[in-house]
Amino acid sequence: MRQGSANSWVIQSRVVGALLMREVLTRYGRHNIGFLWLFFEPMMFTLGVTALWSVAKIDQISTLPIVAFAMTGYSSVLLWRNMPARCISAIEPNLALLYHRNVRVLDVFMARLLLEAAGTTMSFVVLILVFWGIEWIEPPENVLAVAGAWAMLAWFGFGLALLLGALSWTSEIVEKIWHPMAYLLFPLSGAAFLVDSLPTRAQDFILLLPMVHGVEWLREGFFGSAINAHYDIGYMAAWNAALTIAGLLRVRAIAGDVTPE
Repeated sequence: MRQGSANSWVIQSRVVGALLMREVLTRYGRHNIGFLWLFFEPMMFTLGVTALWSVAKIDQISTLPIVAFAMTGYSSVLLWRNMPARCISAIEPNLALLYHRNVRVLDVFMARLLLEAAGTTMSFVVLILVFWGIEWIEPPENVLAVAGAWAMLAWFGFGLALLLGALSWTSEIVEKIWHPMAYLLFPLSGAAFLVDSLPTRAQDFILLLPMVHGVEWLREGFFGSAINAHYDIGYMAAWNAALTIAGLLRVRAIAGDVTPE
């Protein structure tokens, strides 16, 4: 029994790996800088926001370094927001692959999620190292807290992506609703503000959003005692677990209805 489980794990790992490489080639191609777009794309977005905030002289109304503030905020948004976008309507382009016995709907989602998480994470790490090297930012005060918060945000994006990706197979409205929702959630996600700067009533409202807890923890890891962070990791973990379970159940429910073409 154990040997069979081990073999199944090896097979599915190879399937996901092959799908991941196919996704890299499909999305980024073999020309120009190719797979390097994997992390250059989110890096450019983050650099653009950082430049705009610097030009707007937002640093004059805050004692926090604007480069580090923008980097932690927008990089975290890219992490959880892009995952659902990659899984919504991901099944149709890969229907032919589902003819293969070992390729499942979940494998298609996993390949896209791993690629998205890897690209955004590499971008974030490279930005930290570059900005630290040119002395635009100080290194994080607590690297473990930064890593833990990043993992929680990735988990949130993973669970949300599974659920929305599976729901999009049975309803086209999911894709139409998600895009405006993603833009509306950006200003509420904690990327552009600290919870402590809000009125108490507004804090209670904004902390209902699970991703805010991850961003607050991430920034506490970066800035330490310079900020008064508000977060509840247990609350965020409960949300993440619920989204993941709901997503896996929905993927299982649609698996039998997906017919390869």
